[in-house]
Amino acid sequence: MLKQYLEIGQIVSTHGVKGELRVNPWCDSPEFMKKFKTLYFDANGEKAAKVVACRPHGNIVILKLEGIDTVEQAQKMRNKVLFMNRKDAKIKKGDWFIQDLIGCTVYDADDNSVIYGTLTDVAQTGANDIWYIEKDGKEYIIPAIEDVVISVDAENDSIFIRPLKGIFDEPEEIKGGIK
Repeated sequence: MLKQYLEIGQIVSTHGVKGELRVNPWCDSPEFMKKFKTLYFDANGEKAAKVVACRPHGNIVILKLEGIDTVEQAQKMRNKVLFMNRKDAKIKKGDWFIQDLIGCTVYDADDNSVIYGTLTDVAQTGANDIWYIEKDGKEYIIPAIEDVVISVDAENDSIFIRPLKGIFDEPEEIKGGIK
């Protein structure tokens, strides 16, 4: 089941003396945060905060929230995590939020009785993401490219892949003992 409210960043410091906040964005880019008129201080959407202004500043975001007007008020917000409402975000078909992928079971696209493990982490490398899959205490790494990731059904916690040769295959010397 997909979460309605997703983590989008963390307040790391203040900016200036008028209550602005420096936010470390946990999204693809600082630009993404500019799309939101409301953010939240909880995962249930109960503590809403109206966005007055938002601008990228290098790899961080300078954020002004309604009701936070002094550096002292802003200082109290330090280290708080901000959440976004999924319905306020517009993403392209075929894109997913990383938080939706973590914990999904990874199946073979051609034989869904074969389970490769559970997706535990995603690293954004630039050219393509790298997905970390864990099974029986072992970690495997796959590139998140069209040839490998065949489909994602995040609503049902399922990912279907066609792995590159050798990623999940055991070398002959391990299968039958050292030769």
